[in-house]
Amino acid sequence: MIDNAPVWRLQHAGLTIEGYSRAAVQTYWRIPELKLGFDLGAQPWDFMGTATWLVTHTHLDHAAALPVYVARRRMMRMDPPTLYLPAEVLDDVKRLLLVWQRLDRGRMLCELHGVSPGDEITLSREHVVTVFRTAHTVPSVGFVVWDRRNKLKEEYFGLSGNEIRDLRLSGVEVTREVRTPLVAYTGDTSPAGLDNYPPVYEAKVLITEVSFIMPNHRREKIHKYGHIHLDDLIERKDRFRNEVIVCAHFSTRYHAPQIQKILDRKVPPDLRERLRLCI
Repeated sequence: MIDNAPVWRLQHAGLTIEGYSRAAVQTYWRIPELKLGFDLGAQPWDFMGTATWLVTHTHLDHAAALPVYVARRRMMRMDPPTLYLPAEVLDDVKRLLLVWQRLDRGRMLCELHGVSPGDEITLSREHVVTVFRTAHTVPSVGFVVWDRRNKLKEEYFGLSGNEIRDLRLSGVEVTREVRTPLVAYTGDTSPAGLDNYPPVYEAKVLITEVSFIMPNHRREKIHKYGHIHLDDLIERKDRFRNEVIVCAHFSTRYHAPQIQKILDRKVPPDLRERLRLCI
């Protein structure tokens, strides 16, 4: 494959999380097993086969590659992709694609859907996405991917298969839907984006920004501009039930050994062992 963008990878609980994120540079993630991607700040060539993308907001480091991705799919004669993004920006993105269509002399074929906090997106019979509010300087949302299964209601435990079948044929609902949060993705947000939606803390995998880590960076200013400081995570250490927390979107003023050293020194061991650093 053409290696045109860096890709960081992690495998956990049967899922492959791959992508990359640096503040003000580019952010993009995908999970092949779910046939789903998050944000389009750049578009690695081999991500092109993923046909559904969830875009948190329209800052360029999260959305600049949207027309590139759409055009590549058309060029390769693939089906038009499906993209979900904040409802407030839907009309502007449609206009943007029309302008690029004139400039590129090629049709920008895609399905665009605006979403708001509280909405649900059905991916498949087994997976659904819920949309939650984040706190950034432009309209923004986050996403949680859920595994959903139908399980027999407790009052029917102990019945034979034939008895359960007869109840179902008579119109009785014998199962209930059980959901498990698999992946939470915040995009760019202040800590309010974590706190607004408790399932973020329960998902097996959380992918979140941690843009700032140095103690001399004032948190009130960081929060004002819709970002998270490492100290915000540490303060919430007892709330995280996630098996793995992918920390990304670090500021470009930090280099990788510095990030590693500071997190090793500051983060309590019970939280640090769950952190994975995209650096």
